[in-house]
Amino acid sequence: MRLTRETLLRIARETVQKRSLAEPGLVAAYLTGSLLTEDPFLGNATDIDLVFVHAAEPAVRRELLPLTAEVHLDLRHNPRGEYDKPKQLRVHPWLGPELYDPLPLYVSQHFFEFVQAGVRDKFHEPANVLARANRDLENARQIWSGLQATQGSGPERLRDYLRSASRAANAVALLSGSPLSERRFLLQFPGRAEAAGRPELAAGLLGLLGAAQADAGLLAGLLPDWEQGFVAAAGRPGADVRLDPSRLGYYKPALQVLLTGDLPQTALWPLLWTWTLAAAALPPAAQAGWRSACERLGLGREGFPERLQALDAFLDGVEELLESYAATNSL
Repeated sequence: MRLTRETLLRIARETVQKRSLAEPGLVAAYLTGSLLTEDPFLGNATDIDLVFVHAAEPAVRRELLPLTAEVHLDLRHNPRGEYDKPKQLRVHPWLGPELYDPLPLYVSQHFFEFVQAGVRDKFHEPANVLARANRDLENARQIWSGLQATQGSGPERLRDYLRSASRAANAVALLSGSPLSERRFLLQFPGRAEAAGRPELAAGLLGLLGAAQADAGLLAGLLPDWEQGFVAAAGRPGADVRLDPSRLGYYKPALQVLLTGDLPQTALWPLLWTWTLAAAALPPAAQAGWRSACERLGLGREGFPERLQALDAFLDGVEELLESYAATNSL
């Protein structure tokens, strides 16, 4: 089945139409994510990101439904109450950019008219741009501080380390656009760092992920163990929803494409992030492949303290950037 962007947009509209007829409490639905871009495919794989807004608290907050091996529906369900204060949403680092310019596919009760009036008002003013970035940086620093009080080198600790790094990177990204997408995280970040006047942050982020130890051959050699860990964790009780079996065909082709690109190290983010989520859902005996990969990338028990220091320095660099942005804009 050959799928194009136009075909996927049609499927998105049909999905929303069916849900609107079946769910009388639906207030609105909108499309977000990569399908809003001209080329949503990476390795011939993509997803359809739809957000449904319900009058009451939805029974399920997220659904992942496969269409083909490489394409799935990613449906989020939010209660209407989360949108009651649009002026606060405009400084939210995720919902603000998402609501600024989605593709509305269903609307009632003047939902978009009300919400977007508040979100778009002064959205691009430096004070609001900085507020969104600062929220991500503050969260990154809080996570880093929590890591100082813990010991060990298990998947939960590395997951928090990666969360901190991603929040800090997105603090930079938000100065010139929306948050970074998961699969293209390291493809997009250099441009955002350049736009912020701090291109060296791109090398810093790669360093946090062990890029100095990773060439294309090493990373390609990790893929079989990564896939084994993903499959073993997918669908397990308590596993992160991103490890749904339908997402293997979403991540694997993307990783293969990134590994054959000009900078194979851009595969590090989706590889490490999803593998760490998988390891966190598996018993210790099933984490051997993940632990070996972490050691080879300098993220294991011996190398982790040094990485934490590097993360501290990276956060300091982002903080200096935001302080400079504030001073330049007299904030």
